[in-house]
Amino acid sequence: MRFPVSCPIHIVMIGCGGTGGHVAPHLYRLLYSVFRPSAVILCDGDIVEKRNLVRQNFVSCDLGRNKAEVIAERYSAAFGMACRYVPRYIESADELGSLLRPERADALVILIGAVDNNRSRQMCNDVFYSARDLVYIDSGNGFANGQVVCGVRKGGRTVRKPVAGFYPDILDPTDKFPSELSCAEASVSSPQAMTANLMAATLTLCMLYNIIAGGELATRMTTFSSKTVNVRPLLSKRRAA
Repeated sequence: MRFPVSCPIHIVMIGCGGTGGHVAPHLYRLLYSVFRPSAVILCDGDIVEKRNLVRQNFVSCDLGRNKAEVIAERYSAAFGMACRYVPRYIESADELGSLLRPERADALVILIGAVDNNRSRQMCNDVFYSARDLVYIDSGNGFANGQVVCGVRKGGRTVRKPVAGFYPDILDPTDKFPSELSCAEASVSSPQAMTANLMAATLTLCMLYNIIAGGELATRMTTFSSKTVNVRPLLSKRRAA
């Protein structure tokens, strides 16, 4: 599928932790390199804790600060871009839809989901299907395995289905937003290898590069395993001439 390579770019990323924190520096670098008007808004309500220093893109001086604030300030300054972030969890489809509205009508709008809960993915899925034009890249992983899926809406039509189209269990209505979890629930987290987050971030960036710099994306979804060092893409079907 082809994308414009000269229009402005408007990106909203939800989640600045295990995967999003590794996506961010290279995302700013990519936008700096293409010399196009670009806006990036990072969103996360979590703060940096000591346990995050092993697997996430933070250092000890970041402890106690909001993750979106740290990442946005650090890398927007490094690449001379406007610093925009929302230091809270985005848990409303209306608010997400508002963040996705670009300043220029001809902008390429991209939503990056780097969240660790399906309730947030449900919200992204709702916003995706209500959008006229939207690229929605979702990244998810367990301890060593994961997937990155790119859904596309164009002209009010779904050209490529989003992550819930491949994994319908995401739409389970019993899942909760981060702010709805009890202290006990919030303290429980599934172990993840740092290499899984790095692979998820790298594959997300590969998709972004192909869309933004190359103007074409041949892959609908990519699954991976950091344990076996294996990546398997699901390629788009070519239309008959």
